Amino acid sequence: QVQLVESGGGLGQPGGSLRLSCEASGIIFSDYIMAWYRQAPGKQRELIASHSPGSIRNYTDSVKGRFTISRDNAKNTVILQMNSLNPEDTGVYYCHAGLSWWGLKREYWGQGTQVIVSS
Repeated sequence: QVQLVESGGGLGQPGGSLRLSCEASGIIFSDYIMAWYRQAPGKQRELIASHSPGSIRNYTDSVKGRFTISRDNAKNTVILQMNSLNPEDTGVYYCHAGLSWWGLKREYWGQGTQVIVSS
């Protein structure tokens, strides 16, 4: 049984910070690329940040310098630290685990956590 359990969403204020967490179970966590996606109201889901099993991090341009993705393989956890929040950061954030190795492809999604940035 695979589970990705997210926490940390809620109400943030412009210029403030939120910290999202995702704890995975049922997978060999260290083998997977971990990522955060966001679906803003009325928009398509987009990739926000990813973290390879090693140390390669990637960010979409709109969050560079403000968000930081990190992972702790010992805790099977991936974190999204969100600083300098804007109202445009509002949306549902989804944790994602992905694996592609030779002929094997696996991916899993968290349930999503709501983030609202408003004064």
